[in-house]
Amino acid sequence: MRTAAFTELTGPDGVTIIERPSPEPGPGEAVVDVEACAINRHDLWILEGDSAMVDADDLPFVSGLDVAGVVRVVGDDVTAVEPGDRVLLCPNETCGSCRFCRDGPENLCESFSLYHGGLAETARVRADRLLTLPPSVDTTSAAALPTAYMTAYHMLQRANVGPTDTVFVPGATGGVGVACIQLADILGVRTIGTSSRAAKLDRLAELGLDHAIQGTDPDELRDAVRDIGTPDAVLNHLGGRYTELGLDVLRRGGRMVICGRTAGSRSEIDVPDLFLGHKRIIGSTMGTQTDLETLVELVASGALRPEIDELYPLEETGAAFAAMQDRESVGKLVVTT
Repeated sequence: MRTAAFTELTGPDGVTIIERPSPEPGPGEAVVDVEACAINRHDLWILEGDSAMVDADDLPFVSGLDVAGVVRVVGDDVTAVEPGDRVLLCPNETCGSCRFCRDGPENLCESFSLYHGGLAETARVRADRLLTLPPSVDTTSAAALPTAYMTAYHMLQRANVGPTDTVFVPGATGGVGVACIQLADILGVRTIGTSSRAAKLDRLAELGLDHAIQGTDPDELRDAVRDIGTPDAVLNHLGGRYTELGLDVLRRGGRMVICGRTAGSRSEIDVPDLFLGHKRIIGSTMGTQTDLETLVELVASGALRPEIDELYPLEETGAAFAAMQDRESVGKLVVTT
């Protein structure tokens, strides 16, 4: 089978198409013929050598979390899916035995990790992590859901927002940002979003954004957000200086949920403003398999249409990562086989 393997941790030019033996399933596993696999910032960090998960000793490395396709064969003790089923993988990997796995939510697992291996023609996965897709949900749309939309959906839950609330999403045109805007719109939440480009904001308005701000400088964005209103919550996938910005614009008792570090892994905060304003900072990683099931149902019902910017064949996986680096896209980039 062909794989888009990371052979050097140097960025997009480190992707090479290589042949590997087709996998066989073990007990409790299934082999899926991959039809689509979305890429994420998580994959790009690995490819750029900016992840503690993978180093040169692990090369060649096949990444890719968001797998959708058709079951080819199943191993022993598998009853939930069978060959021919159209499926979507929940990429969560958990131990199943720690107190967090027992009590939930599962993404608090003490050994929480993520599946890798979807940037290939076939993938061997845990069968109990597969969701059977309804006929109305195509595999390309499904592949956009697990990382970006599941993360955004869980952030909205952690932020505890409802129809009367206002949510601020800095950097709203990436995968998670777009998902936040679309899902908030479904919930009836008013949104404020930012982007460096007017054309991107125009597209976001079509997807449900209520208030658009063009710019990237946190100092300038602070005043622009305040001119619109005081957010009840901030959904922050950027980190860095945007954490301080988020706290500054939050209302008293507001909540900021952080899921990423694209703008930096360190943030400064005004501690007195935090405690005197009764504000909360909440960390969030991915979501749960139940969250993903809900998202599939939303797509099946027509309430949600995942935003996909461009499709790339497997042999152009490097170009997909180059597009992600350039930050020109709105929504998800998906590799197809």
